[in-house]
Amino acid sequence: MINQLLRFEPILKSKIWGGEKLQTLLNKKSDKKDIGESWEISDVDGDVSIISNGDLKGVSLKDLIKEFKQDVLGEKVYHIFQEKFPLLIKFIDAKKKLSLQVHPNDVLAQRRHNSLGKTEMWYIVNSDKKSKMIVGFSEETDKKSFLETINSGNELELLNIDYVKKGDTFLVPAGRIHAIGKGILLAEIQETSDVTYRISDWNRKDVNGRKRDLHLDLALDAIDYSAKSNYKAEYQKKKNNPSNIVDCKYFTTNFLHLTKNYTVEHFDKDSFVIYMCVEGTAIFKYENQQEKLEMGETILIPACIKKVDIIVANAKLLEVYIK
Repeated sequence: MINQLLRFEPILKSKIWGGEKLQTLLNKKSDKKDIGESWEISDVDGDVSIISNGDLKGVSLKDLIKEFKQDVLGEKVYHIFQEKFPLLIKFIDAKKKLSLQVHPNDVLAQRRHNSLGKTEMWYIVNSDKKSKMIVGFSEETDKKSFLETINSGNELELLNIDYVKKGDTFLVPAGRIHAIGKGILLAEIQETSDVTYRISDWNRKDVNGRKRDLHLDLALDAIDYSAKSNYKAEYQKKKNNPSNIVDCKYFTTNFLHLTKNYTVEHFDKDSFVIYMCVEGTAIFKYENQQEKLEMGETILIPACIKKVDIIVANAKLLEVYIK
């Protein structure tokens, strides 16, 4: 049985659109420039997280699950995913806007890439004034009409654009077209997949003067061409009680604004539980160990640990698990 709270070394990735906020606001340590992503917990091949604390320091997430199995994941989660961790947890800093893109669903991703699809959600940790997101279509359309706008250079014509602020949240199911805008720092929770179809990269070039590859032919069959009246997830921000933000088959995410000490009990869950600190500081205490979590840090509670005390003055956390 595993008997410790788990922290991991962040995997930092330079991006053409990355900036400095992961270092300056979230205190990520790196000599790299243009850091766009911090992979907090990952089981993506080639980018598997390594435990950074306790007796298991230096052990990979993959080896951890191989040894402890359902003690880490939970019995039902282990039954479905076996020795694969099902979620990829990130912080993203978009100094410049990301490409216009879409992710395939599980069926399409399995057929084309032998991969899970990619449903994801975003929580806005920090944003510049007038920062905005592209999420979905402003009106229902079809493949032919959308392709015409792309070919004519009018990519934005049919797309929904939302101005964002700290605390705004979006669920982005596989198939929903999107682009994170410049000046946005966010937490991302997603299926374990790194499959992205770029539709437009705004004609930009990399440091070598080359344009990045586009995948329009693959994207057209992956896109959901329907439209919604509102793409932001609506949720209550109660103090000292979990507020549900997203509840889908891939993950459940709750928002916790804690202004006093709090005990979390997970006897009703057959899953690991992840906490991402998006503001303030929290100390997680379990038996004779404690882990201090500051803004921009992440901790994983194995499924076999059902009760943890959280000591806070003021903290905002995202709580993530699989139902």
